[in-house]
Amino acid sequence: MKKIVILISGEGSNLQSIINACHQKKINGKIVAVLSDRYSAYGLTYARKAQIPVRVINSNQFMDRRSFDLMLSKEIDTYQPNLIVLAGYMRILSSFFVNRYRGIIINIHPSLLPKYPGLNTHRKVLENGDLEHGSSVHFVTNELDRGPIIIQRRIPIFLEDNETSIIKRIKEQEHIIYPVAIKWFIEGKLIMKQKKAWLNGEKLPLQGYTD
Repeated sequence: MKKIVILISGEGSNLQSIINACHQKKINGKIVAVLSDRYSAYGLTYARKAQIPVRVINSNQFMDRRSFDLMLSKEIDTYQPNLIVLAGYMRILSSFFVNRYRGIIINIHPSLLPKYPGLNTHRKVLENGDLEHGSSVHFVTNELDRGPIIIQRRIPIFLEDNETSIIKRIKEQEHIIYPVAIKWFIEGKLIMKQKKAWLNGEKLPLQGYTD
């Protein structure tokens, strides 16, 4: 069975959706570890309840990003994962780390990439009067939130919306599309090749798979 390592920093709602998908056999893989840079990450509670090994590596103990990522990679390598999943992992990864796991590391970002990379995406959508918003699953590369997009899901923006209401609807969609992308990868249907995302042997469009 293919092995999955998940990295988190926060509440872990996407982690829980992936755990559920594995338990329901929607993903034919096993989460072998959940790693975090924060002891306070609530998602660790979900992992422990599911009897998944957890490990916290405190970034305060390291001089720089590369030395932290070196320790993180040593921990990851003990599990020999087929896929690394960033599920609300808030640290920017070093080029050393990204290059080490190129093609087997994916992330979910709360915007319709390439629009709004980085932080505060919901606020930017409201400030700019956008009519739609969404979330994107993408392969991780050295350019922040610029890796090949795998799948996107869109939501409309209503006049009465605020950040809280948007986040709720975005999360609902993320809990659908992230397990789908993981399922594709674990089944060998999804790969990164020639700096693009490929699904079932065909190159995906720039915005990834949309339905």
